[in-house]
Parts: sequence; structure tokens; C-alpha cells
Amino acid sequence: MTQTDNSKTVTDMETYRQYILGVRIVEWTTTGGEVRYRFEAPDHQGIEFDDPETATLYADVYFDVNGFQEAGTGERGVPPTVIQAGRDTLVAYFLTQDGVDVHWAASFYGEKPEKIERYASRVRKRSKKIREGAKEQGHA
Repeated sequence: MTQTDNSKTVTDMETYRQYILGVRIVEWTTTGGEVRYRFEAPDHQGIEFDDPETATLYADVYFDVNGFQEAGTGERGVPPTVIQAGRDTLVAYFLTQDGVDVHWAASFYGEKPEKIERYASRVRKRSKKIREGAKEQGHA
């Protein structure tokens, strides 16, 4: 995860995944040849990732807690809505942060990596159900 390079223009990006309610992940190739992914949502400052799996997990956390804003949480802070959502959501959020992988999270929580993967899987499943329910109610 890194800050946005403001030298890019929107025309350099293409949609990788489109979600409901104006949420999307865009993909582009940097001038250095690296493929990057950016999470975008209304009223969210946006955030970039090195790989699509991390970007989509971040989107799943976003839907799992009905949206959040990281602005003002500081360099290493966690949005309060993520903290209040429960251990599985917090673990999934940690997995979207630089330098955190399943093994780090397992060590931090004193769990096996398989349990950390189950936490993330639960968040992905809930997020999918939330999006499907919103679509059924006419939210696009």
C-alpha cells in the first residue's frame, strides 16, 4: 500500500472491479512497468495496493463495516468502525497493510495461519452477501 502518484491521470487507469454504490478498484501500469491497484469509494481518500487480492480484501472490509474513512487515523491507526466490527474484520484489515501477511497476523494473535485465513474468508463471504442484498434492494 502506498500513496498515490499524482502524475497519473484517470485516463491511465482502467476499472479492475466495479462494486455497488460507486465503489471500484482501478488498475494501471506505472511508467516503470509495475501494475498497481487503487481502491476508490465516495467520501474515501482512496488507497493503492501492489496486488488485486489485497485490494479486493480491502473492499470486502469496507463493505463489511458499511464503509470507513482512514483520514485522521494517523500513519498506523485503525478506523474505529473496523476495530468495533470484531476480530475477523480487524484481522482482514491488518492483512491489507504493508508488511502484514498471514504469518505475521497468526503470530500477533497467537493463532495458526489457517485460522487467520478463515477470518479473512468470513469477511469476504459477509461482504459478498451484503453487496448481493443491496443489489436486491435496488442499490447499484
